[in-house]
Amino acid sequence: MMAATSMDCSIGSQLFTTRFGSKSSQVRAFSVRCSSVPFSADGAAAVGLVERPWKVADARLVLEDGSIWRAKSFGASGTQVGEVVFNTSLTGYQEILTDPSYAGQFVLMTNPHIGNTGVNFAPSDLMLPLVDVAPRTYDISFLICFVCRLSTMIFASTSNWRCTETLGDYLAERNIMGIYDVDTRAITRRLRQDGSLIGVLSTEETKTDKELLEMSRTWDIVGVDLISGVSCKVPYVWVDKTESEWEFNAKGRGEAFHVIAYDFGIKHNILRRLASYGCKITVVPSTWPASEILKMKPDGVIFSNGPGDPSAVPYAVETVKEIIGKVPVFGICMGHQLLGQALGGTTFKMKFGHHGGNHPVRNLRSGRVEISAQNHNYAVDPASLPKGVQVTHVNLNDGSCAGLAFPERKLMSLQYHPEASPGPHDSDIGNDTLLAFAEFVQLMIQEKEKA
Repeated sequence: MMAATSMDCSIGSQLFTTRFGSKSSQVRAFSVRCSSVPFSADGAAAVGLVERPWKVADARLVLEDGSIWRAKSFGASGTQVGEVVFNTSLTGYQEILTDPSYAGQFVLMTNPHIGNTGVNFAPSDLMLPLVDVAPRTYDISFLICFVCRLSTMIFASTSNWRCTETLGDYLAERNIMGIYDVDTRAITRRLRQDGSLIGVLSTEETKTDKELLEMSRTWDIVGVDLISGVSCKVPYVWVDKTESEWEFNAKGRGEAFHVIAYDFGIKHNILRRLASYGCKITVVPSTWPASEILKMKPDGVIFSNGPGDPSAVPYAVETVKEIIGKVPVFGICMGHQLLGQALGGTTFKMKFGHHGGNHPVRNLRSGRVEISAQNHNYAVDPASLPKGVQVTHVNLNDGSCAGLAFPERKLMSLQYHPEASPGPHDSDIGNDTLLAFAEFVQLMIQEKEKA
């Protein structure tokens, strides 16, 4: 392999006077002198020359299928392993980055404009270290990595009046790795063809490609309890007010209900939307005993979103079993899958999952099609569910189950995020139909009327 070199050139000129017969004229002669200087391995030139004015590829993403993708790093350095998934959202990278449901995964963004608005600390749908007033502690090993197609100037030049720091600085402060200038379209096509793949991201030159490949083939996300790493450790009462942009409850606040929310990695907008209906909310850890919940005599229970494999948390399934039928319950994403298992059904790992803000879902009861935000790699098998359970929503991309209801046992669930920030909110706003949180509130109203 030829060594990289720098070309140093200089141009000189000299003026000459020439005579042709009786006429004279001036001629300028130019000379060009060039010399080459070898670069060192890190891209710096030999003594006397400055470093290259651009960043060189210094990271490798090694997938378990043996492919190696060279890229440029930003954020933290080191070596991390995770499941690579792609997200098709056009906006909301800050909310995606802080979503606990991505624990253990590398998120590959298909949209190229990532980081151009920097990072802001205004409350939105943030959970992990950005804005988190709840008493949570996180195991850093559960944080995600970012794989995106960034231009080299985005980090230094952001455009947003609320921006407080660049995306690269934010990631570096929290030990989160990111890479850019990599062909995300090619990786996405590979994931769609072969399914989600385990990958190792490294900036360490001392590690060989073979070592990184071996790491990717010996690590697995299936069967790993990721919920315990993102759940709160002690119960707390949600006291934050719902800002006006999230107060789209057209009928106003009704009767106050006490709702217990199981934190499997709960998104704060779930709590904000419940609060907009006047609910008093107590958030409890994922391992909180069902017996203690029932002693509190709640009007309803929410089983939240969360990361990973529902079959890896049998303790959560048992908790759900003990609660359903006693009070109205609402499961979202992981909560939906846990309800499916608790009812006697099974879940399965999808080929590449659903990750993005543009997934069409049909509400089978109304015929309405809703565009939804989704983030999950597992789904409930509707054929395995017992008699009486209704499939209420279907994903129109692949026909998978996207919602359940069981009126006799006072439960409902959705396999997507009606509360999503930055959206869409098709499943949370309706003038003539009870949707999502309004439907859950109606379940609690009906239960009180029976008492």
